[in-house]
Amino acid sequence: MASDNTLSNKRIRVRIPKDYHQEPVISRLVSEYGLTVNIAAAILGANAVGDGWFDLDLQGTNTQIQSGLNYLQELELEVWDETKVGGW
Repeated sequence: MASDNTLSNKRIRVRIPKDYHQEPVISRLVSEYGLTVNIAAAILGANAVGDGWFDLDLQGTNTQIQSGLNYLQELELEVWDETKVGGW
């Protein structure tokens, strides 16, 4: 089992509904949860119409990553964990 200070990586896909386009969702993962976030891929509609999809590589301690995932769940965003679904 990794210690609380060991850095881990997790790749997720998250859907950001158009109602959240003005919310700093990814910025909060960095500023409030201390995660390093790399946007590996993204799909956004023209003029921010419709939902956005982001493939994110998260890096942080297991506690930071879990806290960030809990935040996304609290927002009721759809999140797919690449490790649990065998990739996409």
